[in-house]
Parts: sequence; structure tokens; C-alpha cells
Amino acid sequence: MNIEILTPDKTLFSGTADVLTLPGINGSFQILKDHAPLIANLGKGTLNIKAAGKSESFEIKGGLVEVLKNKVVVLV
Repeated sequence: MNIEILTPDKTLFSGTADVLTLPGINGSFQILKDHAPLIANLGKGTLNIKAAGKSESFEIKGGLVEVLKNKVVVLV
């Protein structure tokens, strides 16, 4: 799935991933390929991207995520 992580100033990440773990308001949740459409608020915590056996993490203070047709946009 394609993932974009955007701040008001720059793009933190743009690429593909197998698993995206996000800090939700009520706890962490994961997005996988072919996930149902979703819009959710994010809380403070660690955003983790896993692709091809590698992992990359970002600390966020909150934001929004939109999932639609294997495209994930995270606004932080």
C-alpha cells in the first residue's frame, strides 16, 4: 500500500509499506493492505512503518489518518 506522512512544512515519508502501526486516541491500531476505508484521529505516540523486513518510526503528537483504496495519508 502507498503511504504519505505529511506535516505542514514537509513530507516525512512517501513510499510503500506492508504494515503501518498508528497511535489512536484509544490505543494503537494497524493498517494492512486492502484495509477498509477509514478516517481516524491520532494521539501522541509512535508511528511505525514496516516494509520488506525493515522498520522506520516517527514520534507524533497527534493528527489524522485517511485510508482509501490502498492509499494511506497521515497528517501530523
